[in-house]
Amino acid sequence: MTTTTTTIPDQHDPGARGRLEVDGLVKSFGSQQVLRGVTLSVDPGSTTAIVGPSGSGKTTLLRLIAGFERAEAGSVVLSGRTLAAGDAWVPAHHRGVGYVAQDGALFPHLTVGQNIAFGIDTPRLQGRKATRAKVAELLEMVSLDAALAARRPHEISGGQQQRVALARALAREPELMLLDESFSALDAGLRVATRRTVSRVLQDAGITTVLVTHDQAEALSFADQVAVMRDGLLAQVDSPLEVYTRPVDRATAEFLGDAVMLEAWVDGDMATCSLGAVRLAPTAHRGRVQLMLRPEQIRVDEHGPIRGVVVDTDYFGPESTVRLELTSGREPGCETSALARSGEIISIRHSNAFIAARGTELRLRIEGEAIAFPPDA
Repeated sequence: MTTTTTTIPDQHDPGARGRLEVDGLVKSFGSQQVLRGVTLSVDPGSTTAIVGPSGSGKTTLLRLIAGFERAEAGSVVLSGRTLAAGDAWVPAHHRGVGYVAQDGALFPHLTVGQNIAFGIDTPRLQGRKATRAKVAELLEMVSLDAALAARRPHEISGGQQQRVALARALAREPELMLLDESFSALDAGLRVATRRTVSRVLQDAGITTVLVTHDQAEALSFADQVAVMRDGLLAQVDSPLEVYTRPVDRATAEFLGDAVMLEAWVDGDMATCSLGAVRLAPTAHRGRVQLMLRPEQIRVDEHGPIRGVVVDTDYFGPESTVRLELTSGREPGCETSALARSGEIISIRHSNAFIAARGTELRLRIEGEAIAFPPDA
């Protein structure tokens, strides 16, 4: 079978500049279907993080958007211009898309300045002086000293290399920037600093951005929109707050962070579980359910109705994860504590490590609403 490549005429819509529309993308490698009909919409100038476990299809989706791979079905539209649909196809270098890989992919034999200049549309500039000025401008944009232009990639730090890679991608003035695990190889502190710089640069430039990452915290802190991918499909696409506090299923809840899962019985807008009566987020579920709370929702309160004894503590500096064994004694004014099943273990987070010594009894209360999932979720 012969595949026809058709360059689609420019249908660019200035009013939709930077809007990305992905519809029904299907992609297989051999007998393995990696994407199973992915649909995603990204607003102009916004940032979307695609997060999911290894093998879920995140990077494959990014490569289809970039034009490095072809899909068996579906379409990619950017700024009102169809980039891929059926046999029609716009080559990667004509898509107006920037791409920054995990390792930066800088040319080791070129200087920093030459790497950045590689991305510049040279016919638009008049001579070497204009090119050097543009390189200096791009280095300043990513918060790097112009003096670094003379160095080679191995002579600068990992964080600086990632910013140079970003500058090279920005040189082509893309409408869409794709970041493929671009910060994962950096040390924790450097990763946060580099991510903030990159986020600011892209936001200031008004460039639509899609970040692929396996780091849940990175996705939640970096993006306006988070898309959770699992088994070749997007399980949930929403704001960071919504996907974290209102996950659509248990698998999404547990992937995005620690979750306290409890068996419960729902009646109306309340659930009864080992922690007592708990307020619920709106749900159609009734009867037996799996109840989810985030550990930070379970607060230490000397007057709280729930009692537990500290089993152990994991200390992380600004906060600790504390595991408690629930006790079922009833005390005056603490009627709901009688509903706790003795011996059940739960985890909470607390900022004061000194109150969490092993064997300490703590009183607890629940803040906010719990999420109900089906009992077999």
